[in-house]
Amino acid sequence: MTDPAVSADAMLAHAGSGRRPGEPIVLPPVLATILASQGQPGDADYGRSGNPTWTALEDALGVIENAQAVVFASGQAAAMALMLALARGRDRILLPRDGYYNARTLADRLRPHGAVPVFVDQGHVAAIEDELAAGRAVLWAESPTNPLLRVADLTALARLAAAAGAPMVVDNTVATGLLQQPLDLGATASLCSLTKSASGHSDVLAGAVLTRDPVLADDLRDWRSLGGGALGPMEAWLALRGLKTLPLRIERQSATAQTIAAHLAGHPRVTAVHYPGSRPETLALARAQMPRGFGPLLSFEVDGNTADADAVVAAATLIAPASSFGGVESTWERRSRWPAESAPPALIRLSVGIEPAADLIADIDRALASGLAG
Repeated sequence: MTDPAVSADAMLAHAGSGRRPGEPIVLPPVLATILASQGQPGDADYGRSGNPTWTALEDALGVIENAQAVVFASGQAAAMALMLALARGRDRILLPRDGYYNARTLADRLRPHGAVPVFVDQGHVAAIEDELAAGRAVLWAESPTNPLLRVADLTALARLAAAAGAPMVVDNTVATGLLQQPLDLGATASLCSLTKSASGHSDVLAGAVLTRDPVLADDLRDWRSLGGGALGPMEAWLALRGLKTLPLRIERQSATAQTIAAHLAGHPRVTAVHYPGSRPETLALARAQMPRGFGPLLSFEVDGNTADADAVVAAATLIAPASSFGGVESTWERRSRWPAESAPPALIRLSVGIEPAADLIADIDRALASGLAG
């Protein structure tokens, strides 16, 4: 279903649905490893090269950002294919030093196969301009960042990248294409871990790259097929099912996260709160880039050490202690428990689910009182 007069939210609700008489409205996943083919160009004939369930998911994602979508077995598989596709012929990949740590780790592991990772502060535009001028590069941006939720000026970064002849990638996992559209802001590609908010039910691993460059899209499909990063049809079906409710979920999660951030900002046992909707220095930029809301993810620092933060996480009765984010259930963790993470020691990352804000605030207050007692 593609109708320019119909909103993306409405088209998502009908994505992948049957419409012919007698056809089920909810189409089942196509559990096939081989497909009938006459060998024509573009035909999918094997499970690594295509599946009708993939196509439905890719079409739905493409509607959100008016782009071609290429889905992968995970967000990391999508990131690896993108790095390999863009690093060819380039010397370096510029990545945010406070972004997702697995992107930094992956870039370092791929060093022998292409570009050298260089870690930069996305807020220092002049320094990034100097780095871009130092040689052929890929600019790998992330906004908001995970876990500090810092907002980068994507339009300014895209302008610098274009002037230097560098493709710009934006990791859009925290916002999703529903809240922020990097391609409209000048990015070459938008990366999203569908495992998080996009699917939203903590039951599937999947990733996607969106681009308006058909050559890059074809290159990514080749990397997916050759590298084996193919998404299973059942996983594609689950991701598509979750995507249909993304507008409803992320609107509520964003509103609740904003309420919790405001509450924590006045809490006597909290020393810092990190959320795009509560950081004055970038609030205007965040509103311009994310006009529908700021997403479900926030982080805060407790007045204490790592043991205190761990005690707070353990004391909750509603919020589950877990990694990842974007699910319908609220979860949190002390983020620096991961060895490669650069987060402050007592920082807790909270993924806000769809529970009522009052229930979550009560649970947080109890946990802070219990975990930081004495």
